Amino acid sequence: MRKIIHIDMDAFYASVEVRDNPSLRGKPLIVGGLPHSRGVVATCSYEARKFGIHSGMASSRAHQLCPEAIFLPPRFDAYRAASNRIRSIFLDYTDLVEPLSLDEAYLDVTVNKRGIPYATRTAREIKKRIRRETGGLTASAGVSYNMFLAKIASDLHKPNGLTVIRPEDAHEILMKLPIGKFFGIGPVTEKSLTARGIRIGADLFRLSLKELCALLGKSGEYYYGIVRGNDDREVMPEREHKSLGTECTFEHDITDMTELVATLAQQSAEVADDLRKNELAGKTITLKVKYFNFRTVTRSRSLDSHIDDAETIGETARNLLLKTEAGTVPVRLIGVTVSNFHDPKPEEKEDANFFQPEFDFGEEL
Repeated sequence: MRKIIHIDMDAFYASVEVRDNPSLRGKPLIVGGLPHSRGVVATCSYEARKFGIHSGMASSRAHQLCPEAIFLPPRFDAYRAASNRIRSIFLDYTDLVEPLSLDEAYLDVTVNKRGIPYATRTAREIKKRIRRETGGLTASAGVSYNMFLAKIASDLHKPNGLTVIRPEDAHEILMKLPIGKFFGIGPVTEKSLTARGIRIGADLFRLSLKELCALLGKSGEYYYGIVRGNDDREVMPEREHKSLGTECTFEHDITDMTELVATLAQQSAEVADDLRKNELAGKTITLKVKYFNFRTVTRSRSLDSHIDDAETIGETARNLLLKTEAGTVPVRLIGVTVSNFHDPKPEEKEDANFFQPEFDFGEEL
């Protein structure tokens, strides 16, 4: 049986800002676009979330909800430096690390470098090291036997939580889980399911595969498996870069083109920063749009020359957006990727074989 840890940093960008400027502690802090711009909230402190502010929200709306909030533009260099330090901590325990973003990653510690006999103990040690070695940043950790359950667990007791879902406990937890807590189910789908009397995992569990596919299309098969605690995905370590990109799942489905364009501008800046950090330039820009009903489309354009600047990426992405149904069909996710690099730098790979005897999954918290 596998031992999977999901680490999710708590309000990462905002926490880095507070760490670097302690006078911001305890105040509603928003990182992203400025209040009178067309930007969006990248993240916000827990103090700001009490006002209903969330990532992906238009900065102007966030300012209306909390006029006293402090707005700061993102400092990607600072966030990346903290993320790199955190990543180095992960690699002290396992090479099976799959980064999802600067502030989130999966770790497979079934066989770990430290020979620690419990996944829970490993997660607790990693959390302590992150806090100590990053100047006080906190993380929430979920531990389980597959990636879906580990991610569910990390979200149950934020911030600074540590939650374990054991095989014998998974069914009971999933049966009680609100339908909106299942990864990938947004407000529109949640409303549709609730109208049909599907409010918690137990309601999903009672449906046959045929019934779920009729309700959710191809996604029905996915939900049929995960509500039964089945997820066979493997943690995939970072490989040689063939593309660099970022995407954002909105907390609420978006039809406002102004908000979508602002999100693309922010994503383009982040991708451009990633390209420069990795000394890469690409020719192909790809836009990904996932609609409220999980239908996904991509639009790509190949340029005449290799680029790494936010302006070109953003302008191309905006033009590609006009070739989708965004603005008329609600959007739940949007993303930008750059590929077709001219001189990718191969990452050094080290072969390491670690032997570790079979051990119990976890320990009592």
